[in-house]
Amino acid sequence: MADQAERLRAIIRKRNSTKVAAKGKGSRVITVASGKGGVGKTNLVVNMAIIMGQLGHKIVILDTDLGMANTDILLNLKPVYTLIDVIQGQKDLQDVLLQGPHNVEVLPGGSCLPDIVNLDSQQREKLISRLSYLDREENILLVDCAAGLSRDVLSFVASADDLVLVTTPEPTAITNAYGIIKVVNNYRLKPKVNIVINMVRHARDGEAIYRRISNVCRNFLSIDINYLGSIEFDQYVHRAVLNCYPYALQFPRSRATMLTREIARRLLYGEEGPAAKKGERFLRRLFTIWNTGSGG
Repeated sequence: MADQAERLRAIIRKRNSTKVAAKGKGSRVITVASGKGGVGKTNLVVNMAIIMGQLGHKIVILDTDLGMANTDILLNLKPVYTLIDVIQGQKDLQDVLLQGPHNVEVLPGGSCLPDIVNLDSQQREKLISRLSYLDREENILLVDCAAGLSRDVLSFVASADDLVLVTTPEPTAITNAYGIIKVVNNYRLKPKVNIVINMVRHARDGEAIYRRISNVCRNFLSIDINYLGSIEFDQYVHRAVLNCYPYALQFPRSRATMLTREIARRLLYGEEGPAAKKGERFLRRLFTIWNTGSGG
């Protein structure tokens, strides 16, 4: 455990000491994470992507859950190739990207492959080289992480411009979400965490959960918790999932769609605005972190 902690500290020291000037605007990268599975994270990613696309942005969803990837399923897309083929050098990115609705493209994750950060150096270099065009385009890149707290999730959190944490009113989900916030704070991965409370009975329940988390963080941590909003439990969401169709398209006037639209707008046009960027490109930061934490 001590060795893992020291390695993570080394990763963050390296990240903070590396200053590489960005050329061009590049992508705005938003990592979406959750403390546990079953909180609706991927469903939120898919529907936020569609809403952002409807607003005129070019969206790419990067599904990094190589064991349980399902972004393509929620969009009723049938990938012939996946991120695994890109990593193995068998296909270029253009062969793998799936065209979804409303300016949304999906890079499906596939399955049956070790965590991304456990790839060997040759595989990591292949992946970076094939993904590099995403960081040149003025896209919004939504990174759908695996649930929980692992080295690969921390890598994407540290490398992205923004972090969105999804939780539900379930006590275990709140506890696990706080666990992620605590790690993000302790290792200074982000100065701010955006939070979404999903599957609430009423909007006031989401606000109450946010206040509870925010108060604990204010008392024990030094990190800003930004409330993007909550999404009430909606039967239309369940029906859309069964149909393998995004609820934002199948039920555009549903309560869930309206609330998701508000969350997407706050994320896009909040305090920093849609063009907010950091000093380094996402893939350069990610590659630096992977190399530092590879252990050899």
